[in-house]
Amino acid sequence: MEKEGKAPGESFEVSGFRVEDAEGLVRLFRRVYGELYPSRLFYDSQAIKKANEEGSYHSIVARTAQGKVIGATHLFRSAPYQSLFESGVGLVDSDYRNLGVNVRLMDYLVNEYILKNEKIEEVFGEAVCNHLSTQKFPVKYKYVETGLEIALMPSTAYDKNATGRVATVLSFHAYRPKRHLIYLPTAYERELRGIYERLDDARDISLSEAKLPGSLKSHAELSLYDFAHVARIAVKETGADFAAYFAGIEKEAISRKAVVLQTWLDLTKPWVGDAVEALRMRGYFFGGALPRWFDGDGLLLQKLLCPPYFESIQLLTDESKRLLEVIKRDWERANGTAHTTGA
Repeated sequence: MEKEGKAPGESFEVSGFRVEDAEGLVRLFRRVYGELYPSRLFYDSQAIKKANEEGSYHSIVARTAQGKVIGATHLFRSAPYQSLFESGVGLVDSDYRNLGVNVRLMDYLVNEYILKNEKIEEVFGEAVCNHLSTQKFPVKYKYVETGLEIALMPSTAYDKNATGRVATVLSFHAYRPKRHLIYLPTAYERELRGIYERLDDARDISLSEAKLPGSLKSHAELSLYDFAHVARIAVKETGADFAAYFAGIEKEAISRKAVVLQTWLDLTKPWVGDAVEALRMRGYFFGGALPRWFDGDGLLLQKLLCPPYFESIQLLTDESKRLLEVIKRDWERANGTAHTTGA
């Protein structure tokens, strides 16, 4: 757990969050980001303590022998299922870079912390595609690439002088597998089977052939991320009213200046294929699989009211490059530029 730091004889340790780390985390975020980090949580030491106490955030912290916080990474809840966590929000004090701090943080997180915490069943990450560095971590820790979020973030979030938007690679790892039945929409059966063949836990798979039930009322939750102009729509229930219901949700998202629309559908619903067709008719295209998203798996579909910036996407692995080709073809279909129908 010890490693030599920058100053002679100085060392640092890595462990889970301690109450006394909260003020140090605030100072670290201010040192690295000034006042510009989008989540205000990390500028409030009491909020950091509460989030770690409640388990909505798990802070993994690197600190010197004197207790100075010099780096951190996090697990946090961002999906509907409470035992699926996102890995991210990593940063290192500039005075301690190139010393392996981030590697030690990730090693501890993956090889010790997650394995000891039974409430963490699955973990995923979003690795940015404006460079290859962060994509190396999922490969190292045997995460499986399952999707690409096209044009997710403004480039200015990473470089104030940049233009365009940045895609991310979605990668998942099952730490406590749960076998369950999913239904594949025929429009994306081949693409999804290819992903599930590489997944690190098993599924029972059937085709979605049922019709949207008239007995159910559609319901979804809309989340807006104003700084990124992103809308995420978590579809919790789908009924025969889905097409009309979803049109209203989408209209609200666009009226609030969203240019990236992401929709999450539940693959455990036998009629998910009908919902997929309704969204394809509205210009949505393939994004990928979302293991354990609702406890059962989800499907990501996406729609852009901005360019896709495909030419700026940098990808590390053959699997992610194949996913991009699938997504390009389906984006062309959704935008009426494809030479053939289908994905």
